[in-house]
Amino acid sequence: MKSQKIFSGIILLGFGLYFFLEHNHYVKMLEDYLSWPSLLIIVGIAFLGQGYGGKDYEAILPGVILVGFGLHFHIAGKLAIWPNHIGVFILIIALGFLLRYQRTRNGLFYGILFLIVSVLLLFYDEVFKWLGLLENQAGSIINFWPLCLIAIGLYLLISKR
Repeated sequence: MKSQKIFSGIILLGFGLYFFLEHNHYVKMLEDYLSWPSLLIIVGIAFLGQGYGGKDYEAILPGVILVGFGLHFHIAGKLAIWPNHIGVFILIIALGFLLRYQRTRNGLFYGILFLIVSVLLLFYDEVFKWLGLLENQAGSIINFWPLCLIAIGLYLLISKR
């Protein structure tokens, strides 16, 4: 990281506030949020502060991932409509790549790739119904889509750039 002042300042401020509230029990309504996902959010905010405030744009990706995962763990247990699915984690990673791409012009391919995979995972049944695969008795093809991902991955590893 270029300058650690922003990152270190946010970490110390956030952790200090977290432990102060946890130790003294001042705000009863915040007790549900004084847990380990909050620590992920604090570290993620520190990375985002470093990324945007310190112009260390590589810090945007871990910042979005940590804040996103922390928010997910808080929301998943409290909101019934929130999907608790691997697709949510991949979507958060995709958003991290896309936000980093805005500043660095690097990672667009990965952002779009993860976005497509997350949409396929989150809306698996709906996507294949929309494509008409289930109605056309071609449902057995659905079982082999992970092999397509493996084949594409191997192609990208083996092909010359």
